[in-house]
Amino acid sequence: MPTNVFMLSLAAGIISAVVFASATTGAMLLRVVLFFLTPLSLYLAGLGLGTVATAIAGITATTIVLLIANPLAAEVYAISTALPALVCTRLAVLSRDSDGEREWYPIGRVVAVAAVFAGMFAIMALILMGGEVETLTKLLRGVVESFVKTELSRIPGAPAITAAEIDEVTRTTLSSLPWALGLLAMGTILLNLWLAGRITLASGRLKRPWPDLANFSMPGSAIFALLVALGLSFVDGIAGLMASGIAAPFALAFGLVGLAVAHTLTRGTPWQGFILAALYTAIVFIPHVGLLLALAGLAETIFHYRAAIGGPPNPRN
Repeated sequence: MPTNVFMLSLAAGIISAVVFASATTGAMLLRVVLFFLTPLSLYLAGLGLGTVATAIAGITATTIVLLIANPLAAEVYAISTALPALVCTRLAVLSRDSDGEREWYPIGRVVAVAAVFAGMFAIMALILMGGEVETLTKLLRGVVESFVKTELSRIPGAPAITAAEIDEVTRTTLSSLPWALGLLAMGTILLNLWLAGRITLASGRLKRPWPDLANFSMPGSAIFALLVALGLSFVDGIAGLMASGIAAPFALAFGLVGLAVAHTLTRGTPWQGFILAALYTAIVFIPHVGLLLALAGLAETIFHYRAAIGGPPNPRN
């Protein structure tokens, strides 16, 4: 490995570790931004320098986190940040020769792998927060009570919250927690992969052509994973919560397929910008829109109806 590539790999790992540590302090908005961007330098190394560079950067960052924090933090970083960056960037630049043409690893399969890692993160987070419904309930109830006493009480005219209402909020939060964890992890992986791709493309170092994201599709196995996880999410106890954490990123993946179909439907029309802007706005403010997009993406994966409206005749995952 050339010396400059090795040094860049070390720098990528140091940057990621510093951002990871910085995400635990400061203003809340800044902490959220830093949390999302913690893996970015690793993805840049993977897409621009190669798999070995990502491995060096990940090992460097994990070691630094171990030295400045503790073994648990290093383990969490390695599993939730370094490993997904290594695997996803490796798959993104993987290719083979097919009848004299270069065939790149399908984006849909990269997204499916990202969903697996996001589900693993959700399960790991639930275990670290207690691993039992009773423990999680007690933890969340304490958070809700603290918010009611310290924050809500400062708002003029705020209604009094009874113990029964706190219990209800706690139950709702508990059922939503694994979905939030899964979506957060999935969004972090895909955001950094996309950002790193755009940056390396602009720099001329991206090792593959930029894919047509409006035509990406999920592999059929992802349907099975989503349906099984959704079915198990209705099981009582921690098993149901963990299943929800797996279902969430796969649901988001199919929602992205639904968005891709919307892009295909509106491609070439003068109203595309307006329609897509309205759709993206609706996703933010109307939760059910995301569900409809996931259903549209699921239907596309099963029936391949996009081919009739301008998509590829036989979309490859």
